[in-house]
Amino acid sequence: MSIIVGYVPTPEGEAALERAISEARRNSTLLVVINSSRGDAIVDKRYVQGEDISTIEARLGKEGIEHLILQPVRGNDAANEVLEAAEEYRADLIVIGLRKRTPVGKLIMGSTAQQILLEADCPILAVKAAPAH
Repeated sequence: MSIIVGYVPTPEGEAALERAISEARRNSTLLVVINSSRGDAIVDKRYVQGEDISTIEARLGKEGIEHLILQPVRGNDAANEVLEAAEEYRADLIVIGLRKRTPVGKLIMGSTAQQILLEADCPILAVKAAPAH
């Protein structure tokens, strides 16, 4: 069993990672961090690389969290990568970060969170980033 977290280097992604770490520690379970890219852009700011991925790896190790960090680049959208990982690792919980979007933004762009919420076979914990002060 496991906890899956969809991670991007944003305040929402950090909030999701924080909560997923807390849940993994509390339940003594595997934490699977998914940070994917479709691979269709030269630079994808949502795809963590280099020192940033090492920092996450070190943090999880220091906290004693059994973990995997997966960074698929297969042309799939982030929702599909999270859902596939949830199935493969028999997820007990999926943790995702939410950001505020306008109704028009949701209509035109679709919603990764919405797809995960509608298609996942396990509970989902959606978290917001703390408001900036």
